[in-house]
Amino acid sequence: MNPDEVAQYLQDNPSFFENYADVLAKIQVSHPHGGQAIALVDRQMLGLREKYRALEAKLAELLQFGEENDAISEKMHRLSGALLSAPSRHVFLSSLAGSLKDDFSIPHVALRLWGVPQRDQDAGRDEFGEVSGELKSYAALLAEPYCGGNEKAETAGWFGVPAEQVGSVAHISLREEATAPGGGACVGLLALGSDDARRFYSDMGTLYLKRLGDLAGAGLSRFA
Repeated sequence: MNPDEVAQYLQDNPSFFENYADVLAKIQVSHPHGGQAIALVDRQMLGLREKYRALEAKLAELLQFGEENDAISEKMHRLSGALLSAPSRHVFLSSLAGSLKDDFSIPHVALRLWGVPQRDQDAGRDEFGEVSGELKSYAALLAEPYCGGNEKAETAGWFGVPAEQVGSVAHISLREEATAPGGGACVGLLALGSDDARRFYSDMGTLYLKRLGDLAGAGLSRFA
């Protein structure tokens, strides 16, 4: 019999080791972490312990993710309250930037708006600075937030610091009807920057960034 036939026979005859218990006790296999031989039963126990440790580590990781998500949800709740209570667009924009910097620890926050009417009090605000047609098209095509390197020259200059100082960025398009099917017209772009190149990376989850964009877009519509 070849090894495959032996393995198949044992699978088809689970009572074999019950009928030949002395054979099971005599079988010796190599230790997974050393060269000495150990009983098959002991080897099985070691395998079970390793699986238990792996499951324990996975559970700890899931608990950590849960705690982090709870913390982010609490911050989003506070931000929502601040934006909903803002009496003017000026206060709204200041509250948005302040919360992202202070509560979410994002050092670089910049916003540009082009699809909302300007008023006298908006004169001189960075949010209403010039934006190229190319960037407007880029923002309109952002179905999901962009996360990655600070490579787009125009937005790189919004933070007021040397581009090389910003290790990673997130770009979030703002839409006037963000919750509508397909989203509404793009009215702006929110740019977040971090000195840490690993803060915003290409394959990270963007659920909360998307919700942030929806929240900001819906809030801005109050002052249209």
